Amino acid sequence: MVSTYLLARDHLQCAAAILQGTDSRSRQLRYIIERTVTLMEDFTPEPEIADNNVLDFARYRNRAVRG
Repeated sequence: MVSTYLLARDHLQCAAAILQGTDSRSRQLRYIIERTVTLMEDFTPEPEIADNNVLDFARYRNRAVRG
């Protein structure tokens, strides 16, 4: 995994540990953070294929927008 990805996940885990309050807002924020960490751990990026004849429309659109 990319080091910035791992760093972001670690920061979210620390934030969830800090939010140990019993009030409703703390519980909601902690749940959101914990769910985000779970989704990050479940994500598996597709491997890049260097030589293929398939056009990635999202990548093409982003490249076209940047100019």
